[in-house]
Amino acid sequence: MPDTRDPAADPDDARSPYGNPHEAVAPTGGGGALDLAAGEAGTLGAPERPRSLWSDARHQLARDPVFLLSALLIAFLLFIAAWPGALASGDPLSCDLALSQEGSRPGAPFGYDTQGCDVFTRTVYGARASITVGVCATLGTALLGGVLGALAGFFGGWWDALLSRLADVFFGIPVILGGLVLLSVVTSSTVWPVVGFIVLLGWPQVARIARGAVLATAQADYVQAARALGAGRGRTLLRHVAPNAVAPVIVVATIALGTYIALEATLSFLGVGLRPPTVSWGIDISNAAPQIRNAPHMLLWPAGALSLTVLAFILLGDAVRDALDPKLR
Repeated sequence: MPDTRDPAADPDDARSPYGNPHEAVAPTGGGGALDLAAGEAGTLGAPERPRSLWSDARHQLARDPVFLLSALLIAFLLFIAAWPGALASGDPLSCDLALSQEGSRPGAPFGYDTQGCDVFTRTVYGARASITVGVCATLGTALLGGVLGALAGFFGGWWDALLSRLADVFFGIPVILGGLVLLSVVTSSTVWPVVGFIVLLGWPQVARIARGAVLATAQADYVQAARALGAGRGRTLLRHVAPNAVAPVIVVATIALGTYIALEATLSFLGVGLRPPTVSWGIDISNAAPQIRNAPHMLLWPAGALSLTVLAFILLGDAVRDALDPKLR
């Protein structure tokens, strides 16, 4: 029997044609774009959260061949610096004058130096001292300069003025001349005097970078909102300013690491850096320089290892800088 009821008189008929009496018909006047957006939202779910600076940097570095190649080389250098015996089984201090300046032979692919020491073994063991100086000096300058620069930029006033004038004094000291003066009176053959000297003259650069980053970050809206909500100065600095101002310090420190390794080699070459019996690329280059015509292999291998190491850290720092600086994307 056909249904003769008047739809206008029965409000219960405003229902879905699929038989669910409790499901109202959705209005269709919103337009196709709204319906499509609603359908996509229902299909895809909630929108994806925006990635942070560190997340974007991580994704970019994972696709950067320069970063991957330099990181792989640095990992290899760190491995042989920690366990040189895994690559060279000889003793770097074991020498035989009968083999002085001999060329490559089985068991000694890089030949021998003036004292009859195996150049390959000394090149491998030289990575330990050079990389130790570079890593420790970088950590020291980053910590000291970063803390002092952050405090100066955040609190300002007399502390900022004092730190700025003190940094200007250290900026005026030539690095090589300062090393010749300060390290010439040190008799220790360990790496720590050289590390202390580099930290002493290297912190002002990091402090200036950290100060500028903190000054720029302190003016951000979220920092002003935190202050307006009653956050103390210490909490604001540690929770809101420092985490967002640390990226430039990381970039500068990463690039400076290679520079510090080259600086250690320069000071050791001049005779005021590392001293025997410590095995260092700078010491070997200094010993090989007078014999460059007679035995060029003595200079080639330690100098090549030094250049490759410095290049790897500089390329790594450039890749990190490109990833952490949004203006370069």
